[in-house]
Amino acid sequence: MKVNAIRFRWAWTTLGGLACFAVLAAIDLKLKAESGFGAVDLQHAQTAGDVQRIAMAWQSPRHAAMAGFGLGFDYLFMPLYGFAFYYGTLMARDAFAPATGAIRRLLTMLAAVPLAGAIFDAIENALETYMLVNGPAEPLALYAYTATGAKMVCFFIGLVMMLIGIMGLFKRKPAAEGDGS
Repeated sequence: MKVNAIRFRWAWTTLGGLACFAVLAAIDLKLKAESGFGAVDLQHAQTAGDVQRIAMAWQSPRHAAMAGFGLGFDYLFMPLYGFAFYYGTLMARDAFAPATGAIRRLLTMLAAVPLAGAIFDAIENALETYMLVNGPAEPLALYAYTATGAKMVCFFIGLVMMLIGIMGLFKRKPAAEGDGS
């Protein structure tokens, strides 16, 4: 894929991801202010009892609708942040490892990490939604919490790599020989 295509795809997935994040943050802050619990609290629920406390706080139709919309809308956010970090890592690869070699191959493989994080996020949301609809269960709460941890590791790796990719946008290109500089 050409560098300009990577940058274009990075730009629109990043902007889309930021817009989705703003919507999710607004919903979550309002939900937490009104009910005492937000989606982030659900992500940190380690036991069925923790999930049950949150589900009880979200029993009103208004809170249930806000929580459900947030969990559903997160599925739009997942591929946007996953691919924004993917393309950001490819930008880092192209800026700092332009020649074929082990570092370039490593960065190419590392680009898949945020996509795996988005998959862990989908698993986490599916488990949380299942528990909110059907009642919490101890192993499911632990699986959801574990998926959250894996997602966060992948998310931060992707974020760091994207920031390195952004730094690569400002990297000075070496002067060509014989250009008089």
